[in-house]
Amino acid sequence: MAVLETTDLVDDLSLDELLMNVLVLNAGSSSLKFQLIATDRDAIAANKDVRLCRGQIDRFGGEVLIVVLVRDGSRKKFSVSTRDMQASLEHLMRWITSDASGIHEIQAVGDVHAVGHRVVHGGELFGESKLINDEVLKGIEDCIELAPLHNPNNIKGILAARQVFGPNLPQVAVFDTSFHHSIPEHAYLYAVPYHLYRRHHIRRYGFHGTSHRYVTERYQMLAGVSTEQTNIITLHLGNGCSAAAIRGGSSIDTSMGMTPLEGLVMGTRSGDIDPAIVSLIATKEGLSAGETEALLNTQSGLLGISGLTNDMRVLLQEQAKHDDRRVRLAIEVFCYRARKYIGAFLACMGGADAVVFTGGIGENSPEIRARICHGLEWAGLRLDDNRNKQTVGLESQISTHDSRLHAFVIPTDEELLIARDTVRCILAGPCSSQLGRPPKVEELRVH
Repeated sequence: MAVLETTDLVDDLSLDELLMNVLVLNAGSSSLKFQLIATDRDAIAANKDVRLCRGQIDRFGGEVLIVVLVRDGSRKKFSVSTRDMQASLEHLMRWITSDASGIHEIQAVGDVHAVGHRVVHGGELFGESKLINDEVLKGIEDCIELAPLHNPNNIKGILAARQVFGPNLPQVAVFDTSFHHSIPEHAYLYAVPYHLYRRHHIRRYGFHGTSHRYVTERYQMLAGVSTEQTNIITLHLGNGCSAAAIRGGSSIDTSMGMTPLEGLVMGTRSGDIDPAIVSLIATKEGLSAGETEALLNTQSGLLGISGLTNDMRVLLQEQAKHDDRRVRLAIEVFCYRARKYIGAFLACMGGADAVVFTGGIGENSPEIRARICHGLEWAGLRLDDNRNKQTVGLESQISTHDSRLHAFVIPTDEELLIARDTVRCILAGPCSSQLGRPPKVEELRVH
């Protein structure tokens, strides 16, 4: 299990000045990722949010493993037998509110003032983050057919939080798809019979929206430009990969489609292919439609081409040591596809001011960034080789100062964006009257 390295968002800010402790949840089928972030309107504006802890719960329904990275730098790891997500969350809160955690800001359940949830698919219903009520929950359920592997688990996370914290604690849904709602019709429609779109909502939705939006907002701060002046291409490169064309601060196109399978080459996903290949594979290999889709999602991409792994770090090491032909080919295809999308988006946008790299590969692999940018000199992009090599997991401009098209590395922080959106939604909604420095709802700990 991989848990991010622990770093404070800010070290020198008194928590007494902050308004809300937001618990961010990302619920999966057998795991629950979480973060506790203290933030408010002023902290958001000053980029002075505070991360109290982060971690992950694994293996519901048995011996659950819980790993927590606390603000002071300590790492806690323990296991407990629990029956489901709710019981696991209850146990986590018992530990957080105990003296053993060292998280002094959370002494009781009432010290958590809101919960923010990552929800994968909002379909055409949700173009922005929403304060969760029964109507919003019903809308998330209605989108299950668009994300059958994800939305049901996101709903479980919402219901578990309701049980643990009570029905009156504000909860907010932040959708992966909502940032891409600004994509125009000519960009999101597929050239299939129009009635299929009307009947079945077959269209481009796009994903990684919280990541693309976070780095877009962060770029504005770094470059000192307004939203209207923000014209960039963002590349989220990890095990899942996507590109987005951002004009005037809004997404106007993105590489992922109706599902996360379309677009760039990814760790185990094929990205763009000829649609006829699907039936050909099914026929030749004797696979069902579902089995073929699974092959394209879990056995393709870097793994499928290299025959070795979906881990770019291992592939780069293998190429350096042995120069294996298929490993070299997997890396070349990956970088070529990314460069191809940059060129396409530059044409659609009429030019851009910067390319922004984020995600595990985008943030940590200078070699892959250099390979993707190689050949984009025609567009005015020239990398500063030294700065690119030195930028690993850091925020930096990596292009030369005289480039017409700049390149930046901005580490993503989707959980922080979810926490911030949670605050924004609550302050704008009916719950805002409850807030000032909210009184503790109860001194009882979870039991």
